[in-house]
Amino acid sequence: MSSSTSGVVNGGISFWYADDGLPAVVREPLPGDASADVVIVGGGYTGLWTAYYLKQAAPFLRITVLEQKFCGYGASGRNGGWLYNGVAGRDRYARLHGHEAAVRLQRAMNDTVDEVVRAAGAEGIDADVHKGGVLEVACTPAQAARLKAFHEAEAAYGEKDRELYGARETAGRIRVADAVASSWTPHGARLHPVKLVKGLAAAVERLGVTIHESTPVTEIRPRHAVTPYGTVRAPYVLRCTEGFTASLKGQRRTWLPMNSSMIATEPLTDAQWEAVGWAGRETLGDMAHAYMYAQRTADGRIALGGRGVPYRFASRTDNDGTTQPATVEALRGILVRCFPALAGVRIEHAWSGVLGVPRDWCATVTLDRSTGLGWAGGYVGSGVATANLAARTLRDLVQQDSGQGGRTGLTELPWVNHRVRRWEPEPLRWLGVQGMYAVYREADRRERTSHATASSRLARLADRVAGRS
Repeated sequence: MSSSTSGVVNGGISFWYADDGLPAVVREPLPGDASADVVIVGGGYTGLWTAYYLKQAAPFLRITVLEQKFCGYGASGRNGGWLYNGVAGRDRYARLHGHEAAVRLQRAMNDTVDEVVRAAGAEGIDADVHKGGVLEVACTPAQAARLKAFHEAEAAYGEKDRELYGARETAGRIRVADAVASSWTPHGARLHPVKLVKGLAAAVERLGVTIHESTPVTEIRPRHAVTPYGTVRAPYVLRCTEGFTASLKGQRRTWLPMNSSMIATEPLTDAQWEAVGWAGRETLGDMAHAYMYAQRTADGRIALGGRGVPYRFASRTDNDGTTQPATVEALRGILVRCFPALAGVRIEHAWSGVLGVPRDWCATVTLDRSTGLGWAGGYVGSGVATANLAARTLRDLVQQDSGQGGRTGLTELPWVNHRVRRWEPEPLRWLGVQGMYAVYREADRRERTSHATASSRLARLADRVAGRS
């Protein structure tokens, strides 16, 4: 390990758990065969929000949540704390279902940011929420061109309150080195992921939902969730496993578990914050092809993430968030490139997690009425808010199917019951993903050095190969 990464706490799930503490007591595993009205597989945001809204809507339902480790072990406890209005696949849904259908999906996502803030407040969950919006910056001419196109597209999908800034206005918010432009939306907030997921799990239990932790589900089939401790039978079995979906029998090629890695600095001094700005506590992203994302934490750190090693062979997941030293170095390089005044700052924590990526990069919500099997996910890294909208949609689909409700605005959104083809078998998907991100990184390098105003043709080629365009 190099000197700049020595002393870094690597893994241990995430900085968020180091800050707030691992669960003091893990909930009891499934004691044996059981029955329920609804069984939810996965104790992250999607599963917990689904249990929360279903139990509120129908208190008589017997709902069981099965979690392989503990609630929030996966992406829900490792993400960047971006509660924002991005949704994966919107442009494709516009092509498939028409522009107005995609506008409805975007409006629902805008509203979801406020719904998460509202629900957390109603349940007394202090998750360090600060609604400062989202600032996305451009630092090269090619990025500036993409930013302008992105800003115009967002306005076309109904974001009339989005603002476009030049270099001076951008620096007035956050002093990102070389930033020439930025786009800001109010539909975003910073939060502490673990505080949210812990509070949500407690709220779900207060409503009367049963949660079994240390209970890995090995197979899902109609009306059955199979575990080593027994099988739970229920009319509805809802899969909410996101990046860990590949571990289920028959699901290895359903969603690809893409890795994302993060670092957290030591708390910055007042002088360092003066150099950086960031008084509005916006979440921060950029327009690179291999993009970064960051937040100013409640205790005065910068938590910053990016792709790192994008994918492990055969859809394997990491070991409790452990991250390669080279990835820590790369993320530190991004931090210092953005904020040269922080060249001497210490990195105190590094970690990784997996997110779910469908073959067409589209988030989906589905309920198969013939089998009672449902699922939601494929958020491609935008799950903190999207999981909430997906959960409310699953609630409505279950109620509609069971005769407790009818069609709603959520059940008519274009991502409902969208199906995609499976990922290629190995070694094709490993070679494809590794090659794709190598091309994106090279495209970013060329754009930084050439000062070209058009996006690199390499990136456009990678988009086509990946199925993103």
